Amino acid sequence: MTARLSCFPNSLKILIFSYIVWWSFASASQCLGANKDNRDFPLFPVIKNNVQFWEKIYGKYSLKEAVIHDSEDLSKIYEVLPLFDRNLPGTHRLNEIAELQAKEKYRGILEKLAKQAPATAEEKRIAALFPGKNCSQDMARAANNIRSQSGQKERFLAGVVTSGMYMKEIKKILRSHRLPEDLAYLAHVESSFNVRAYSKVGAAGMWQFTPSTGKRYLKIDYTVDERLDPIRSTHAAAQYLQNSYRTLNNWPLAITSYNYGLSGMMRATKELETYEKIFQNYNKGYFKFASKNFYSEFLAALKTAKMLETNGSVKLAPELSCRYLDLPGYVHINDISKHFKISAATVKELNPALMSPVISGEKRIPKGYSLRLPAGNNTDRLIASLSPIVFKNGQKSSSYHLVKKGETVSSIAKLHGVSIKSLMQANNIDKQARISIRQNLRIPGKAQTAERIETGARGKTVLNSVPKVKHATDASAPGEVTTPG
Repeated sequence: MTARLSCFPNSLKILIFSYIVWWSFASASQCLGANKDNRDFPLFPVIKNNVQFWEKIYGKYSLKEAVIHDSEDLSKIYEVLPLFDRNLPGTHRLNEIAELQAKEKYRGILEKLAKQAPATAEEKRIAALFPGKNCSQDMARAANNIRSQSGQKERFLAGVVTSGMYMKEIKKILRSHRLPEDLAYLAHVESSFNVRAYSKVGAAGMWQFTPSTGKRYLKIDYTVDERLDPIRSTHAAAQYLQNSYRTLNNWPLAITSYNYGLSGMMRATKELETYEKIFQNYNKGYFKFASKNFYSEFLAALKTAKMLETNGSVKLAPELSCRYLDLPGYVHINDISKHFKISAATVKELNPALMSPVISGEKRIPKGYSLRLPAGNNTDRLIASLSPIVFKNGQKSSSYHLVKKGETVSSIAKLHGVSIKSLMQANNIDKQARISIRQNLRIPGKAQTAERIETGARGKTVLNSVPKVKHATDASAPGEVTTPG
């Protein structure tokens, strides 16, 4: 005989009723959360084709494939071109030639079809991509809009695997700034979670800050480049995005500003008001293919990454576990390596922001730096036993060269017995190796022999679970952030 609810004890009735109420509330909350995500990051009809295109780039097409397509209408794909393995010597140039020939081929076909009816099976296939009365004009215009995009499937998957190390902490940081945690997936678009990524325009790190923008939020000098630190740079990205959203009051616009720059998006918004109108009609300045597609790439990366994260065959990297040691003075990497029984390579692996002069021992790890160390009880004990005598009051001095008329980077490097590459890196000299008369160049690896006698720095050795974070002095006017080339 089945018991009726009226026969249950009052306490059980209350428990069942409470569960029903909780379940209803939880379900409603999940729906509201999903709706909020949709409101924050809407998929506008005008970008649907673009988002689907980037989903295929991230999840379907290989690095060994180039997609030959129309740059205005990304639903028009002319060919998926097989490429040589990029890791093999000499293949870069061969792939470039193959892509150039493919683009020229379809340009010729489109120019021909703009003037006459298709004759071959391939011409008919291309002509079918341009229905409507104005197909001739459309094909004539499309002949000048042919673009090649390499697939990213392997790189994107590797980025999702790597993201396991940082994703939990990144989402926590974004929440602490009261930002949508799904903004964490923007790092897939920027760098595929490569903390050592560099672009051809000088942007660096997981969040691809340029030097000018990065210096508003992070320390960037000869010894430390915090753009390369995944946690510190995330705080900087959060500050940038927070400021952009406050200014633009719209996430599609704020996310686009991460690529195009806040001032540029403010001008575009003033002229055309909405994201959809900007996407369809804005073409001023540097608002070209990359900026136009940036928000679409974010939506595609968000969807593709979440699908891979829930794929049972994809094993994410374990979460980064470490300790932070706030340095009360300057310290040589050899002292750290010896005391904690770790190699310089391990110090570099845990602290990608430390530059080559520090890792090589030419410079000390700077005072105030939050040094990341392997987690564990042994590390805690070693921190407690770290002698204050290893800390110094000052940095190791450097040697400089005043550029004279007729000197070049090559001649100066030869004069001081250093490599051209190291000299350029030490002074942030561009690939054109441009220097000017009376410019002071730092000579790497040439610390002065007569270094002043230093006493141990006074201060307590501090163990932290989180790093120190710098806040921008002028967060209202950050510079442009660019994506990798």
